[in-house]
Amino acid sequence: MTFVKIGKDWFLVFFFTVPLVGSVTREKKRSLIFFLLLLRLTLFCPSSSVDSVNLLFFFKTSSTPPMAEIASTSSGRGHQSPPAPIMNLADDHLFTVLLLLPVDSILSFSATCKRFRNLACSDSLWESLWRREWGPSSAESVKSSGLLLPWMVLFKRVCKLDSVSCHRISDLDDDEEESSSLLPLPRASHSLNFVTDYLVLFGGGREGGRHLDDTWTAYVGETNQKTLRWKKADSVTPGGRFGHTCVVIGDSLVLFGGINDRGERLNDTWIGRVGCHGKQLLWKLLTVVGAPKPPPRGAHAASCISEKTMVVQGGIGLSGVRLGDTWILELSEDLNSGTWHEVVSNALLPPRSGHTLTYIRENQVVLFGGRGLGYDVLNDVWLLDTQEQCERWIQIFYDFQDLEESASLPRVGHSATLILGGRILIYGGEDTFRHKKDDFWALDVKTIPSKGLQVDGGAVCLNGSKAWKRLDGVSYRPKGRSFHRACADGSGRYVYVFGGMVDGLNLAVTSSLRFENELFMVELLLGL
Repeated sequence: MTFVKIGKDWFLVFFFTVPLVGSVTREKKRSLIFFLLLLRLTLFCPSSSVDSVNLLFFFKTSSTPPMAEIASTSSGRGHQSPPAPIMNLADDHLFTVLLLLPVDSILSFSATCKRFRNLACSDSLWESLWRREWGPSSAESVKSSGLLLPWMVLFKRVCKLDSVSCHRISDLDDDEEESSSLLPLPRASHSLNFVTDYLVLFGGGREGGRHLDDTWTAYVGETNQKTLRWKKADSVTPGGRFGHTCVVIGDSLVLFGGINDRGERLNDTWIGRVGCHGKQLLWKLLTVVGAPKPPPRGAHAASCISEKTMVVQGGIGLSGVRLGDTWILELSEDLNSGTWHEVVSNALLPPRSGHTLTYIRENQVVLFGGRGLGYDVLNDVWLLDTQEQCERWIQIFYDFQDLEESASLPRVGHSATLILGGRILIYGGEDTFRHKKDDFWALDVKTIPSKGLQVDGGAVCLNGSKAWKRLDGVSYRPKGRSFHRACADGSGRYVYVFGGMVDGLNLAVTSSLRFENELFMVELLLGL
């Protein structure tokens, strides 16, 4: 049995699995299918919220029919089975139940009859499913984009994403004289975030070993994501640095660590907020409560992991030593103070730098790639799981069967961004020989179970052919780059990429590198 809330009432649904007698009528088939669908629900109803409980029997047949049915059957051959109880439910009640089911179950439900097919394929249902799976902001973004396709079609195209389109972003001041002074300088190992409808760019390193301490903002409108204006923000900065991390938590930025002009590794934490319509960025030093604190580092990775929690992993510490430790920062409600603690896990995470941490769901982040000891470039995947008050690293091995021979996943200095559809978009980076990459990969995080991972020795093996997909690039093709930065807008459909290092004119010389200040947008193609 299970509880299902329909309207203001809770229904206690009982299920019976008993043999069918005689011919299997259409009504019995409908009951059986709906019975199997409802078994997918695992709901619990708090007693304090129950106003009334109703009993529903969605399936009731047995080898010995009830007396009323025997009498009716013996009276003649014209007997028809009574309608299944599910047929008596109003469409709005069925709509409520369908929104609780997985997508594959809804598709199965639509195959039962014409009435259910019309309901299960309705535009209103699939828009609601879109909002359930990927949030209201992405739904509003699709509406404003002018895509005139049914929501069910758009939903399927997101699930089968196979291509992206890159667009060079033009600045509104491009035609003005001396516009170059109104643009951020070329840089790498900076930070780029999307917060409160603004792109926020801070710091980084540039040619000649100089480090930057400037802050830039650009407003991203809902109707024209391909044109924007950079503004240099007035702010008291945390100090020039590169190789730092900056994470969005709520409407604020949390910056940690990096390497300053003197080559010193840092371990300070700053909170930033956008103000005055992007003209100001207000930074303040976070008060750390307690003694434990991460050692100084740069080229590490960081991500939020819950509403007021950030995780920091690895990087290059003092004397250039690569680190393999993991730290979690728990922030106060007002973001004025925080407490650090180190994660102690049975799994041994190899030291690395230039890798990525990506939030995939509450209390779970995914680590990918980086440069390990001995300068080897890695392609391993790890999951940090902090559910049920148990913090642990789990290595994920992928069994590849259909991966193309030309594909090369190992990389360092790449970007890894959570996008619409529950995927991590991995772009660029460089290999062991510092050759820059320009490929796009999607890692489907839905293939990583949110609960119940069967871990064997701190690791789990998954089907790599279903999880990884190389995406085709359409239209403009940016140069291969590494140590750039990327972030997605609120919808998850558009990813902005800025800067990085690209190969110089003399490809035969390893040190021939160029720093970029190009901004381009990666769009997930849904309307092809």
